[in-house]
Amino acid sequence: MKHKTATVVALAALLAATHLAAAQDTLKLAVGQQGALPTSVSEIGVRAGIFKKHNLALELTYTAGGGETLQPVIAGAVDLGIGVGTSAVMGAFTKGAPVRIIGGNTTGAMDLMWFVKSDSPIKSMKDVNGRTFAYGSTGSSTQIVARALLKQFGVNAQMVATGNFAATMTATMSGQIDVGWTSPPLVFEPLNAGKIRILTSGADAKEYVDQTVRVIAANANSLATKADAIKRYVAAYRETMAWMYSSDPKALTAIAAFMGTNEKIARQTLDIYTKESLDFDRITGLDGVMADAVEAKFMSAPLTEQQLKAVIIKIPAP
Repeated sequence: MKHKTATVVALAALLAATHLAAAQDTLKLAVGQQGALPTSVSEIGVRAGIFKKHNLALELTYTAGGGETLQPVIAGAVDLGIGVGTSAVMGAFTKGAPVRIIGGNTTGAMDLMWFVKSDSPIKSMKDVNGRTFAYGSTGSSTQIVARALLKQFGVNAQMVATGNFAATMTATMSGQIDVGWTSPPLVFEPLNAGKIRILTSGADAKEYVDQTVRVIAANANSLATKADAIKRYVAAYRETMAWMYSSDPKALTAIAAFMGTNEKIARQTLDIYTKESLDFDRITGLDGVMADAVEAKFMSAPLTEQQLKAVIIKIPAP
């Protein structure tokens, strides 16, 4: 009888596990800049089993950021785009694209850094006149901040789209680009080794201190047809973020593993990206965002209050 009871319990557990697996919903994500902390939350949460706990399976496709992340969202090829330039999303919305903002990704631009080789003759921003100045891709926050920095310093340079971190580092170190762009954690190894010098950063662009430069975008149809799954995604995202910035030593180990680096560099990265700067529920500085979008010709005029309410979909915490 005991053996029969154990068999029944085991069978019940198996059926329950099968039911849980069947209940998992799949969301497709386009994720900008693989290896960057602001866009790491989904993968780190998957590795930690947090999204599975919320009955979600995530399909992640990494991009070079900007339009490469936004276009699949607009086309409906993915449900969510992670780390998309705020102004680019707003611009697409004004043109009738089925895209909405469901949360913040990065507020402030302190993580965006522009560098030169250590032996470069460029010593300050005034030496950048007539040189090539990198940004990631069209519509990305790197493009917006790079344009602002050149304007702020009164510099006339040729802006060049160089793609992701690794491609930009290669182009700059090989002399194809005069001033490259980078971000933690990739910046630390060559910087600590004395191979590069930081010329300027988004922290120098004061207008971006309290501006949400990157967001999480959603396809409007996915918001309607997968509302419950996206709500659970947001809950798992918030839970992952809280864990990443907790005192649990396993969190730092997980971040370092994701970045493919050591815990010292992982800690340096966390020191730059504060929890507040990556707060999902923080979307600020929209007047500045819209002014940038108009200047960059992403849209012809700032959004009205009614349009802002339509493009930003707030998903409250449970």
